[in-house]
Amino acid sequence: MAQTSTSKMKPSRPGAALWKNIVLHRYLYFMLLPCLLFFIIFNYIPMGGLLLAFKEYKFNKGILGSPWIGFDYFVTFFHSYQSRELIQNTLIISCMKLFLYLPFPIVLALMFNEVRNKWFKNVSQSLLYLPHFLSWVVVVGLIQRILAPDTGLLNEFITNMGGDGSTFFMMDPKYFYQIMFGSHLWKSIGWDSIIYMAAISGVNPDMYEAAKIDGAGKLREIWSITLPSIMPTVVILFILSLGNILSAGFDQLYLLRTPGNMQLSDILDTYIIRIGLTNGQFGYATAVGMIQGVIGLILVVAANRLSRKVSDTSLW
Repeated sequence: MAQTSTSKMKPSRPGAALWKNIVLHRYLYFMLLPCLLFFIIFNYIPMGGLLLAFKEYKFNKGILGSPWIGFDYFVTFFHSYQSRELIQNTLIISCMKLFLYLPFPIVLALMFNEVRNKWFKNVSQSLLYLPHFLSWVVVVGLIQRILAPDTGLLNEFITNMGGDGSTFFMMDPKYFYQIMFGSHLWKSIGWDSIIYMAAISGVNPDMYEAAKIDGAGKLREIWSITLPSIMPTVVILFILSLGNILSAGFDQLYLLRTPGNMQLSDILDTYIIRIGLTNGQFGYATAVGMIQGVIGLILVVAANRLSRKVSDTSLW
């Protein structure tokens, strides 16, 4: 009678399974390498420059040799008469782009999902994706031509309708938010709808068939099946967007800014460039930029924790 002997299994080394998985899928990880290098070079290595926020920078001593001043720059900013207006303008514009803009790409993705004519769908998608690839310099140039007083397209239309066609829309602060939000919507809605369309395409078709059998209409299918199915994607993108709550978009606001709307268009991003590059206050500008990053990080962590408690969707 043969006796069976049980051999003791050696505990695997920590990380052995991870390295085995990396070796097994080495080509996929190799394709990920350029992305990792991009973030390391352009995001993580520059973080060493945050030391400037706590030092009085001297050109002849460099970053490491400059004397420490602690939190003086942060105290100076919050005691500045401009800080309240800058934070207020930034929050208003950021909240418009975050909360007010959020439903538009979702609705567009739902509309594209219902289009059955492939030719019309492809053409309309291409036309709406195109503005994303235009720089803000081009977009704002078009806006200036359209809204120019007397000779602009909109003012000529107003003149033909019997009105006064001499309105300088870019200089009037009461039109600033409409121009800012409208241009952002036109440029971004098509591109931002792609990820929602991808999420919609992953919904199980059997759920729609079951809803039709139960007598549900198209609106009921969208409300009860499509929206709940893509809600995890919406929540993830919303949490990621909270990290930029104090970054309202430098390119657009800097180009739309005029002496007439300065009280509304001057935000933290434009202020950092102005005091950092124009005035040469590198440490002070770094401190203000660091405030943006820290508050964004806190909001992302808090929103992620709240989302994890309320639902099963979270970044980590």
